[in-house]
Amino acid sequence: MTLAQTDTNTKLRGLLRLTRWQEFLPYYIPLTVFGAVLAVRNSGGTLDGRLIIVLIANILIGAYAFMINDIEDAPDDAREAARAARNPVACGEISAREGWIASGLIAAASLGMFALLGTNVFAVGALNLALSHFYSWKPVRLKAYPVTDIVSHSLMLSGLLFLAGYFTYHNTPGGVWLVALAMTLVSVYGQLYNQVRDFEMDKAAKLHNTAIMVGKNAAQVMMYGFVIAAGILLIISFATGVIPLWALIVPLAALPLFFFIRPKQDSRGTEAVDISGRMQIQTIILYNLTVGALLIATILRLG
Repeated sequence: MTLAQTDTNTKLRGLLRLTRWQEFLPYYIPLTVFGAVLAVRNSGGTLDGRLIIVLIANILIGAYAFMINDIEDAPDDAREAARAARNPVACGEISAREGWIASGLIAAASLGMFALLGTNVFAVGALNLALSHFYSWKPVRLKAYPVTDIVSHSLMLSGLLFLAGYFTYHNTPGGVWLVALAMTLVSVYGQLYNQVRDFEMDKAAKLHNTAIMVGKNAAQVMMYGFVIAAGILLIISFATGVIPLWALIVPLAALPLFFFIRPKQDSRGTEAVDISGRMQIQTIILYNLTVGALLIATILRLG
């Protein structure tokens, strides 16, 4: 292998690492599919190739969000060996300019795919792309301010992904708004959990996120409150038939997994700060299994 080939391979590997795809695929895929499945149930339509298009478009937005985050955080990450090794811009695998060019191409490809799916889907996708950019972009940096950090994070990593899948097949959510809100509130929990976990480090760095504004204990109370609220909304959705009741069979049947898969780490691979953190991986598995069952039933026109 020539030196040029080695350099090219290093840059390609760096660009792939910059997307941090493994961190968001377990969430982005089921959220998109869940929205599409509920839309088809409401409209009486059929899943088709549009599902692949909206899936890829949402995945590209996820890649864009993480790429911008690491490009903008590279100067700070470079000061700490462990964080620099994780960030391909900070460790020199690729330049910031190369990262910006690649992320721009990804953004354009995502918008192009959303444009194929109709006005509503394009609007949702464009809003998600804008939030993904301004969340980390230093001149704005939504993640650096209380409330905007939580709102932007929960919409771009959950609610808007779900709605993009839904609007691909149906334009009238009706009761599905409750499901979209529930998914968004789960993401709010996730962001507050991350802020509670990183509280001391963020405080030392003089950040001003929501957890630091309200205090660690209050942030934990809020975190559990949002999970409970999401659970109530999902119960209502099952009770009213927005989500078919039979879908509960899947997580109930898979509950024994909790006795065999008992991680001490949270979904990011760091030590869990509480019991909810230790249940994150288990919950993600159950959620993916349930959405998978709904997808199969929808394809086979069952339930």
